[in-house]
Amino acid sequence: MRNIIVILLLCVMSSLGFGAETSKVALDLGMWTLLPPIVAIALAFITKNVILSLFIGIYSGSFLLGITQGKSYLFSFLGGLSDITNRIIGSMADSWNAGIILQCLTIGGLVAVISKMGGARAVAEALAKKAKTPRSAQLVTWVMGLFIFFDDYANALIVGPIMRPITDKMKISREKLAFIIDSTAAPIAGIALISTWVGYEISVIKEGYSLIGIENINAYSIFVQTIPYRFYNILMLIFVASTAFFLREFGPMAKAERRARKTGQVTSGSAAKISPEEAKMIEPKEGVILNIWNAIIPIMVLIIGSFIGFYLNGKGYLEGAVLDAVNNAPLSFFAIRETFGSADASVVIFQAALFASIVAIVMGITKKIFKFTEAIDVWIHGMKSLVITGVILLLAWSLSSIIKELGTSTYLVNALAGSIPKGFLPSIIFILGSAIAFSTGTSYGTMGILMPLAIPLANAIGGAAGLTEEALSSYIVMSIGAVLTGAIFGDHCSPISDTTILSSMGAECDHIEHVNTQIVYALAVGAITVLFGYLPVGMGVSIYIVLPLSIIATILIVRYVGKSVERVSEEDEEKVEMV
Repeated sequence: MRNIIVILLLCVMSSLGFGAETSKVALDLGMWTLLPPIVAIALAFITKNVILSLFIGIYSGSFLLGITQGKSYLFSFLGGLSDITNRIIGSMADSWNAGIILQCLTIGGLVAVISKMGGARAVAEALAKKAKTPRSAQLVTWVMGLFIFFDDYANALIVGPIMRPITDKMKISREKLAFIIDSTAAPIAGIALISTWVGYEISVIKEGYSLIGIENINAYSIFVQTIPYRFYNILMLIFVASTAFFLREFGPMAKAERRARKTGQVTSGSAAKISPEEAKMIEPKEGVILNIWNAIIPIMVLIIGSFIGFYLNGKGYLEGAVLDAVNNAPLSFFAIRETFGSADASVVIFQAALFASIVAIVMGITKKIFKFTEAIDVWIHGMKSLVITGVILLLAWSLSSIIKELGTSTYLVNALAGSIPKGFLPSIIFILGSAIAFSTGTSYGTMGILMPLAIPLANAIGGAAGLTEEALSSYIVMSIGAVLTGAIFGDHCSPISDTTILSSMGAECDHIEHVNTQIVYALAVGAITVLFGYLPVGMGVSIYIVLPLSIIATILIVRYVGKSVERVSEEDEEKVEMV
């Protein structure tokens, strides 16, 4: 299947027309300008290794640039490695990029310190006491997943071990527990205003806008605007809550839940367990008194500090009449909009995360949870867990710079602007992102590959359709949302995704059973995302109409397609007994 997809992609790309208004390099190379993204996408499907795919994609672009500069094939081939290292160094030297990497690493350190203090576990155990019935147990697990919004890994590793004894007691299948954990990990972390994800997301957004000549864009503001268009994230959260509230399931999950209710057998296969190394990452020290404030205070410092930082940092960039208006009404909606819109999110969130880390460390030392040296070790260990994010970021930035120099986006825009109907582009982007993420098991790499292509395409197709400036801006935003959401949808379905694997481990559920039961639900929500989400908004229907209707559609599917797992018919009982 993956080979068929790759061949089709190559055939489509090779059959594209060529526009007249391309850059000189694009004019010289023609459709060869598409080689780097095609190589990256194709290798992602084949190797399932995003770092290798990005690296070779960049290398192919460096080779092409060498040829266009009159260098020999041998010199261009040998010089490719030098060009890649120069691009990576250049990406690291950029102040915005440096802020993003530091932001990701610092939040990773903060999460580790909070976990070591037992803060997240305390909150989870406090919520777990509210679980008295199968309905409340599932809803509490869902709420717990929402609360640990700041990191998908922490979500998967904390929620499962705490809720597992409770859901077992309530005869809830491990498959359903793993599904709830997985569906409140990346989906909530991907749209949270502050999380380990936000730095990466705003980075690829900013890089994409630079390809259409917009350098001074507030990427964080664009990120916030994409949230209503993140249909899969929102609808999956609604879907999980609906199945818990109605106690209705369908597909393989219904079979698993009926088995658990009827026989008490909560798992049908061998359990996937968390390794001691992974468990140690989030395990508080022995003898630590669990306190919810060990989590609440540092997280509130991070959130409040970020909001104050957005205001003060953004205000420093204002001038003239706008600054005067803000000074005259400092707490007005206008003031908040202008200051937040002008702020440098890479610096602000890094500063807030650093301050929150200091607060958390001081709290832990004051409460004698750990010594200063231990706290620093834990903080650094948390940073190490996100080093891979920094690697992917640097490679994604380098791929974007290659695409920009080759004129890939210019060529692609000229070739496709007149052939793709405006209403279909967000759906196409969502589906392509889903396919890449499913094959690679990573949403980050998918975002880095697709975003440099999606933003220029949306800008060109929307402009060719005669959209007003405001409508064009919304069209680009919804296309960005399609990239980010498609990446999470594909990652959510993928059996090789790290969050899918960690969710199986956290619930101690057979991994294949988790994948088989979850994929039907993911595909159902994915279909609603396209049919009730991206197609209507792509056609120009207001998001204020589309989002409520898509939420209603999600709830209705659970209510009327799902079958009760509490009232099992005699025929169903016989099927369960046969299992």
